[in-house]
Amino acid sequence: MKRISSFSLTGLVLLTGLSAGRNAVAQDAAPDELFVGAGKSILVNTAVPVTKVAVGSSDVAEVTVIAPQQLMLNGRAPGTTSLILWQQTGGQQFFDVTVRPSTFLSDNRLDAVRRQLKKELPGQAIDVTAENETLFLRGKVNDLLGAQRAATIAGALGKVVNLLYVDAPEVETQILLKVRFASVDRSKSTALGMNLFSTGATNTVGGVTTQQFSAPTITKSGNAPATVTLSDALNLLVLRPDLNLGATIKALESQGLLQVLAEPNVLAIDGKKASFLAGGEFPFPTIQGGGSGVGQITIQFREYGIRLNFTPKRTPRGTIHLDVAPEVSALDYTNGLTVQGFTVPALTTRKMSTEVELAEGQSFAIGGLLDNRLTKTFEKIPFLGDIPVLGKFFQSQSVSRNNTELLVIVTPEIVRPVPAGMTAPNVEMPEKFMKPNTAGEMRTPGVEKTGPVPASPPVKPVPFEKLAPAQAAPALGGSDAPAPAGALAPAGALGAIKPL
Repeated sequence: MKRISSFSLTGLVLLTGLSAGRNAVAQDAAPDELFVGAGKSILVNTAVPVTKVAVGSSDVAEVTVIAPQQLMLNGRAPGTTSLILWQQTGGQQFFDVTVRPSTFLSDNRLDAVRRQLKKELPGQAIDVTAENETLFLRGKVNDLLGAQRAATIAGALGKVVNLLYVDAPEVETQILLKVRFASVDRSKSTALGMNLFSTGATNTVGGVTTQQFSAPTITKSGNAPATVTLSDALNLLVLRPDLNLGATIKALESQGLLQVLAEPNVLAIDGKKASFLAGGEFPFPTIQGGGSGVGQITIQFREYGIRLNFTPKRTPRGTIHLDVAPEVSALDYTNGLTVQGFTVPALTTRKMSTEVELAEGQSFAIGGLLDNRLTKTFEKIPFLGDIPVLGKFFQSQSVSRNNTELLVIVTPEIVRPVPAGMTAPNVEMPEKFMKPNTAGEMRTPGVEKTGPVPASPPVKPVPFEKLAPAQAAPALGGSDAPAPAGALAPAGALGAIKPL
């Protein structure tokens, strides 16, 4: 058996030397092999004239009869197929045809990718090799973004296996967000009303009330004197036993002041979410639905208090972009409800959610609320309440005023850890604690006993697939997510690179 192959530097190769003794080849004999590049041609000369030819797959190769003893084989696409020749003497000759990818086209496109890598990532050692239709990236880049950019450029040729090494990054930037909640809640209410009752004046037992405030309960049995039960004496009680006449008077004015000032400081790594809550949880009944426990009540706990959720991110402009959502909530028993004898409070909530951008140390008042409310309730007895002067005895009214002010100010700041040996912040205690039971501080012995801490080894380059999950960089080319570590990057990021 002979092996006949083509050469990449020529477009046409002449194959000769097929012995006349092999003109008649049995079908069970091992076929000869022919190799040709995609887009190229070779000539096949035979010692015996050929009467008929056939190719197994015309998509892979095609054959043209030039002369009775000369054929031209054209490679169309990479792959394998069979070539059968019927000779004039009655025999057949078989060939296994292998069409190889065009090395000129592959090398040309690889050179184009190498030029783009050198242009976009100067000074970084990146090597690109191709095996079949898969590209392998090897070498070392400065950061994770460079590794992803290299994979995107190489992805223009097809599937990519990223084997790059990345220099370990520096310590992440840490951002401290200072938030100031300032809230003032003023309330003022006045109430004025009167309830009249008689235990026998002018031989009459009864009372007059607008029902806005609790009225006395009068009971009389037979010839016994009438009795008066007071569930609420209100503010004033006037009684004339000799006249069997009395009155309860409601005249009350109240003022309330509530001030809340909270200044939470929350620390977060650049691009990571942080949250803060100063408050508590209260039990909230929930009715079960579905299954055998329909109608049963379970208890869940809901959070309330001063809450802060934010995500900081440094921008290329040097500013800090904040996605911040502050919230202030408190228990409200006035608007609560009672379930099976248990009082469930409501929540008064003031919250906001916004995105702002500001430089380090600058401040924004991201929320301001002025809430003024006036509620007035007036009740009177018809006709009697309309009598001049005397009608005031048959009227009741209550007035409540609420004034709420809320201000939220945020200030971001880039910070670093407290150096070793420097006193850390602490809380001033108004009273001293009891003396410790131990002779000294309970801790692992210091370097004066254990010796100095060994020096940390220099940071070495880290494989891309190890660093990528821990520190994902923004994706290139719009909203497409970066390829997972070691994954095959999709093609088309730069468009098809045409051969030169």
